[in-house]
Amino acid sequence: MSQNPPESMQHQLRRRLNIHARARRPLVDAVTVRFRAGFAYVAAELPGGRSLPLCRLRFTGVLHTWGFALYLASNGHYRDHILPSGLPAGSPEEAFDCAGDLHLGVLPPAIQVPAGLVVLVGPPASGKTSFVRALVARRQIDAEAVVSSDEIRAELFGTSPTEAESDAADAGIFEERDRRIVARLTAGRTAVAESTNVTPQARARLIAIAERCNVPVTMLRFDPDVTDLLQQYTERGRTDLTAEEVRTYAAVMTRYASTDQLLSEGATSVVDVPGRREATSPAQAAARFSFA
Repeated sequence: MSQNPPESMQHQLRRRLNIHARARRPLVDAVTVRFRAGFAYVAAELPGGRSLPLCRLRFTGVLHTWGFALYLASNGHYRDHILPSGLPAGSPEEAFDCAGDLHLGVLPPAIQVPAGLVVLVGPPASGKTSFVRALVARRQIDAEAVVSSDEIRAELFGTSPTEAESDAADAGIFEERDRRIVARLTAGRTAVAESTNVTPQARARLIAIAERCNVPVTMLRFDPDVTDLLQQYTERGRTDLTAEEVRTYAAVMTRYASTDQLLSEGATSVVDVPGRREATSPAQAAARFSFA
């Protein structure tokens, strides 16, 4: 019986395929690989818990070249197949792409977000926090990349809610936020500024930081219909603000956070994040993005 590759090589194969899938197939949650008798069986894990077999790779003794067999849904078997290169063996990425084109179809390409400053723009209850949590859960960004003014407020004043609402508290919170963002950007890592950022004044401070650090600014807009926004606000049971305040934030968003406005302020690119209006969950929205 043929031997499986060493554990270290198994780990590298899984890692390579998952990195490649995140860049090329954003709607795939993960790639799983199981080994048996010298073969690696590759499957795509899809939203909703569905697992889709793709192909079988035959170990040739090296990590970069594997024999290729395509999964046949008609009979549940694997059949040796030629890759687009014309060869029966190739890189695991070539095999994944070949099998993916057949079994996954032509899916929309990932929205590429370069390393730099990512600014979330949207009223409360628009889905910003759920979106970044999905990014972290999918390992598209690390948890430390998210710099949230609300979380900093809780860290600094969690036991003193009255003190947390003072002008002095706000100044301290945003100084700490800026410090954390600068630390990541100067280290060449992405920072995600998670707060409402619906006014030009709020964004100007962040854009100035990006300019000092010489990094691009990607702005992600969360702009649901007011009806959807209020429904999400009600479902989440928020007590820190009223429905009228949510309406006010939405009105400010409409007036001061259009795509053209954001670009004129210095955003390198602006992307609308789909939500309830597009029948898209936070996890599904997150799957459409790829972060450098």
